[in-house]
Amino acid sequence: MENTTSKKRCCDSVRDFFTSAKFLIYLGHALSTWGDRMWNFAVAVFLVELYGNSLLLTAVYGLVVAGSVLLLGAIIGDWVDKNPRLRVAQTSLLVQNCAVILCGVLLMVVFQFKEQLTVLYSGWLLTTCYILVITIANIANLASTAMSITIQRDWVVVVAGDDRSSLADMNATVRIIDQLTNILAPMLVGQIMAFGSHFMGCGFISGWNLCSMCLEYFLLWKVYQKTPALAIKAGQKDTGDQELKHLNIQKELENTEGPAEGSQLMNEAAVVKSDKEKNPGCCYQMSEPLRTFRDGWVAYYNQSIFFAGMSLAFLYMTVLGFDCITTGYAYTQGLNGSILSLLMGASAVSGICGTVAFTWVRKKCGLIRTGFIAGMAQLSCLMLCVVSVFVPGSPFDLSVSPFESMIGHLLGNNAPLPEAPTMSSMLTTEAQGLVNVSMQSEEMPHIESYMSVSLLFAGVIAARVGLWSFDLTVTQLIQENVAEAERGVINGVQNSMNYLLDLLHFVMVILAPNPEAFGLLVIISVSFVAMGHMMYFRFAFRSLRSRLFLCCSPEQKTDADPPSLAV
Repeated sequence: MENTTSKKRCCDSVRDFFTSAKFLIYLGHALSTWGDRMWNFAVAVFLVELYGNSLLLTAVYGLVVAGSVLLLGAIIGDWVDKNPRLRVAQTSLLVQNCAVILCGVLLMVVFQFKEQLTVLYSGWLLTTCYILVITIANIANLASTAMSITIQRDWVVVVAGDDRSSLADMNATVRIIDQLTNILAPMLVGQIMAFGSHFMGCGFISGWNLCSMCLEYFLLWKVYQKTPALAIKAGQKDTGDQELKHLNIQKELENTEGPAEGSQLMNEAAVVKSDKEKNPGCCYQMSEPLRTFRDGWVAYYNQSIFFAGMSLAFLYMTVLGFDCITTGYAYTQGLNGSILSLLMGASAVSGICGTVAFTWVRKKCGLIRTGFIAGMAQLSCLMLCVVSVFVPGSPFDLSVSPFESMIGHLLGNNAPLPEAPTMSSMLTTEAQGLVNVSMQSEEMPHIESYMSVSLLFAGVIAARVGLWSFDLTVTQLIQENVAEAERGVINGVQNSMNYLLDLLHFVMVILAPNPEAFGLLVIISVSFVAMGHMMYFRFAFRSLRSRLFLCCSPEQKTDADPPSLAV
């Protein structure tokens, strides 16, 4: 009898989990992320293939995407804040997937009729298609940004409720899903394009997004039904008419007011609104996006977690990741595609270990202290990268000018320019291993010692544990300390800061592109990571003072009586 009862309880608990709002969010996020990773991988390959194995279209696309998020991040976040949660999520989902589907269909047409399009109107029709592809793909990326803000930075917080441990577990699970899809999704679409064609790849991605959009739309509605608190949004005027009608929880509006800082910003918004009513002119309305952009950055600067957010952004100013730059450098140092694929797998495992370590350390040491520990762990591992610059096998040599061959070519020297990067050099981390496998037949450069590149990747892989733990720490700090009424705009500005520092790291590589200068880029990257963690130390020390260096667990105390985080 007891066995039957225990089995029934076990079945009930399993059923409850698979029908809970948490699991539905995980499932929807997995579907969304899988489609995003497939598209991000494929669009880079498509643009290279369309333009004759040149990186021009890819570079333009990357610049447009980064510039758009940099300029529109605050405006997107403000739109997320000012509209009902379900409407924002559904609109972002529809726009993102419809844009990807439309872009996929357009790419199929271009691949099928490229020769005819090249002849028509002296090639201007084909150029127009290129512009449309980049524009529509950029719209999809902006919608993906809005979707990420509303689900990962807002819905997750509401579903977790007041349970900080549950919030940490949800953040870690979402990040594990990201890590897995980063590896598996590009492998799938890469195999389709390798054994089929680019035309088939476009069709598969378009079909996937169509089916996924319908299922994700249903999952969003189910999560919304299972979590009545999602119908309540602080600072929102028009929720009562439609969303609160069937949920009947209007009394909770008083309990969702933000702290003093959020109230002050809401009061400023009310003043702006009164000014707007007095000046309903056309010029005033046209300048509203500029005011939103300014107010968003001002609000971000005034946040108590400003230095924590800045510390995370500074980590994007680095070449020490598995992106096209580091993997391209590894290829020049004699590592073939098989080894790079194994290293990427080890990096993914290290990242997953970091997310698991985050939940354990947070329970033992508290959230703020976890970020400090993760930062020190990351910085310590990156010291191996600095050592790799000076050990045998390193090509580090500042006497070699990165512009010598370019200047000679411009002055009429017949010496050829350095070889343009291959298709693999512009792919994302997930695509790199897949493409490099097909390059194994190429002649690898002769390297006297592999000590330098081995230390470099040992440091990069080991540092992923601290990196992802730190990333989750800052993410949860923003979730917990930003007023509900401005979560969108603050996270939008945070995304803009991340893109800004990411752009700067590409500019840094452009200024020193040769392998002999890569050691200098490593030192600069570690310096920026160190500056980022110094910013976080300032935030953490002002929050905990001398308690920062204690190893006890003040989690219960901080839950009941959180320390003041005002800067």
